[in-house]
Amino acid sequence: MTVMQTTPADTESMTPADICSAPPRRHPRPDGQDRYTISEVVAFTGLTAHTLRWYERIGLMPHVDRSHTGQRRYSNRDLDWLDFVTKLRLTGMPVADMVRYAELVREGESTYAERQELLESTRRDVLARIAELHDTLSVLDRKISFYAREQ
Repeated sequence: MTVMQTTPADTESMTPADICSAPPRRHPRPDGQDRYTISEVVAFTGLTAHTLRWYERIGLMPHVDRSHTGQRRYSNRDLDWLDFVTKLRLTGMPVADMVRYAELVREGESTYAERQELLESTRRDVLARIAELHDTLSVLDRKISFYAREQ
């Protein structure tokens, strides 16, 4: 399969509880644990504590629990969400769209169509970027071949 070949998402096999559209990648988490400090989440995700706090402030993660002393306590579900949000960032999705998506998730099943359109739009953008990168790779390959012949 080449980079340009794609397959449509299999939306029929998804369950309503599947908010991330694909099984989340397994984080290196201790078995049986479902409460993590911000420093543990930093270690698991590679995100900074500043970024995690910012995600809370802007509404990407407003549901993070707190301990009785006020310390953040992240759950496995939070880590799965952060994995998905990180993937969205890699697509180049604007933060405002990510926040909008998070709002739609919180609003429930009635927003499935709008969420789907937002993700489909992002997918189109990703495919366009892949095409641009493929063209750029072709230019680089031609230049490399030229220099290899000239030596």
